[in-house]
Amino acid sequence: MKTNRIIKIVPILLLAAVAIYITLAFTYLSKNKSLPIYNPIDLNPELVDASLGNIKKNHIVSNFKLINQNGEIITEKTYKDKIYVVDFFFSSCPTICPIMTDNMAKIQNEFLNNDKIMMLSLSVTPDIDSIPRLKSYAQRNGVIDSKWNVTTGDKKHIYELARKSYFATTDEGDGGLQDFIHTSNFILIDGDKQIRGIYDGIKDEEILRLIDDINILSN
Repeated sequence: MKTNRIIKIVPILLLAAVAIYITLAFTYLSKNKSLPIYNPIDLNPELVDASLGNIKKNHIVSNFKLINQNGEIITEKTYKDKIYVVDFFFSSCPTICPIMTDNMAKIQNEFLNNDKIMMLSLSVTPDIDSIPRLKSYAQRNGVIDSKWNVTTGDKKHIYELARKSYFATTDEGDGGLQDFIHTSNFILIDGDKQIRGIYDGIKDEEILRLIDDINILSN
């Protein structure tokens, strides 16, 4: 009887041991996984301004000066040592922007208690997106001021950031009156101002990948 009991228990113990091993291995790999650091030469050439295409190392996002939904000046110092996600939107957009904003809100809520994680949205129609308009937009979409700045500012400055700093768009232009950017890209920036990933902000699987990557960076 004891022998039969042992024979029945051994497979169960083996399965339990295998399950524990797989769990530990997955945990180890997750903690030790690292993300690439993207420089202009590593990206889709269509995303990169021709003047920057051959840069192989040391690209960091440029300094900036914007105005948020509360009329406060927002600069790179606001995001010092932070991991943050950037997108480019406009408040009257009827197509991709509502989806993008919903997904930014999901990311905000996922990391609600992590002070290292923030969001930054830049309007591509800054002449239209006034501070009161952004405030209303932020309130409608559950923006938490301490986590997420929804910003306006100088159009040329914003468009140069999109094209030469964050590499968010394939469009070429000069930031002038007729220039217009429309992109669904989310860009992940680390605490050293380096690009660590670019994601399609309207695809659920990309948002899940982005959340996983934020967790990797913040561990």
